[in-house]
Amino acid sequence: AGREGEGARSTRAGTSLGARARAPSRAMTRAASADALSWMGGGAMQSSMLGAALVDFGIQLVGWAAAATLRTEKFYDILGSAAFATTAALTLGTSAMMPRQKLASALAMAWTARLGIFLGARAHRDGGDSRFDGVKDKPGVFAVYWFLQGVWVWVTSLPVYLLNGSPGQLVDLNAVDWTLAAFWAFGFVFEVVADVQKFAFKSDKSNKGKYIKHGLWSLSRHPNYFGEICMWFGVAGIACNGLAASNPGRAAGAFASPLFVTYLLTKMSGIPILERMADERWGKDEGYQSYKRKTPVLVPKLPGT
Repeated sequence: AGREGEGARSTRAGTSLGARARAPSRAMTRAASADALSWMGGGAMQSSMLGAALVDFGIQLVGWAAAATLRTEKFYDILGSAAFATTAALTLGTSAMMPRQKLASALAMAWTARLGIFLGARAHRDGGDSRFDGVKDKPGVFAVYWFLQGVWVWVTSLPVYLLNGSPGQLVDLNAVDWTLAAFWAFGFVFEVVADVQKFAFKSDKSNKGKYIKHGLWSLSRHPNYFGEICMWFGVAGIACNGLAASNPGRAAGAFASPLFVTYLLTKMSGIPILERMADERWGKDEGYQSYKRKTPVLVPKLPGT
């Protein structure tokens, strides 16, 4: 019995020592995990990021359900714009309402209001969207389009969410912020003018079957995309300026937005598709080939060159 008692004590002691030996390892693991996520921070940031994601993808889910039932794409762009505006307003409303948070949110909402108006007018003029031909009748495939729109909204708006979820930031606006806001305004005007020029060109029935090559379209084959990229670099720069001192990780993370927008427009859904369609339509047109050789695909050339 004594030996059995000694054995039991020995076993418990061994177990206790083993537990103590493993405890630092678990603590180190938890510490490493906390360090890896330290850029995100606590409640305010998690509330901003998670709240925006829930609202964004909730809008996409409701939009897909209605659109798939009615077999229409008419809600797609409108609800994409609504998701941008709603998540920016939501995260601003739950923030400390600092000047830089108000500025970045206002810029994002101004852009999305303009986008929604333009896309709505274009859809009304064209009577539909050819992107969804053969898709809106397939709910599963259609759902992928809505999910990807949710990803686009969330990643593009990331600088706003990061800024609005960070109470610890520079309080007052400075010259860097106003310079970046001016850069955003340049991109905004560039995109608006390019879109208006193309809208007017395509609305003129005498231009049917032709390609636009005047105005900003004589300087770049995709000036509207150039303007959009400039805008989101401006918003990301404002977020970075406010967060760099307090949280460099978040400051750097803000640039995921313009880099994502640039990749999306230049490598995926924007320029590659439009360039392929143009080549199929006017590839044998000598005038178009000359225009293509002389006009940069994205970054505008100087007038007269």
